[in-house]
Amino acid sequence: MNILNDLLPPIRDNLLGYDLVIILTAIGTLGYFLFIRLHSNRVHNTIHTKGYRPDDVLEKSDAMQPTREEIRQTRTRLRKMRETSEKYYTMFVNLTGIFPLLGILGTVISLIPMVQDMTNMQTNFFVALTSTLWGLVFAIFFKLLDALLSPRIERNNRGIDDYLEKLEVTVKLPETSTTIKTPVKTSEASHEEE
Repeated sequence: MNILNDLLPPIRDNLLGYDLVIILTAIGTLGYFLFIRLHSNRVHNTIHTKGYRPDDVLEKSDAMQPTREEIRQTRTRLRKMRETSEKYYTMFVNLTGIFPLLGILGTVISLIPMVQDMTNMQTNFFVALTSTLWGLVFAIFFKLLDALLSPRIERNNRGIDDYLEKLEVTVKLPETSTTIKTPVKTSEASHEEE
């Protein structure tokens, strides 16, 4: 009990000191995760609504086919969504990677005074390790959140790619009644010519 009474004040001081930096960074990163999750949901809902489903667009009658401008705007909007998602996700991964470094930095900062005052070595060492503990706890926590977010971002990107590919391959335009075609792989091109 006496050891616990000796450890509580330094732990409290460290919690209000450098450990607070780690905890506030974790709160900020969690907020950023929630922001990215909302953005990811918006992208998912956009590419899975009736207006963005490639099969629905391709099955429309000639009178309902999108114009060249609508196709261009759709392509631009979807590409921008993909770029934004990738930018947000990259920032999240980089943020989560700093927690072990913050923990080590906190440990080093806490160990430096221990060299000057060897009388209270046990307490100083214990306090130094709390920064490492917080860094590791948050690194593991955000790695788990990354495991939830990463597949969603990848699915969204594949959905955008699939939609853009189908849009580029065949869309009849009302002005010219022609079909927009992009270069097709050689194996598919030989089947089309037959």
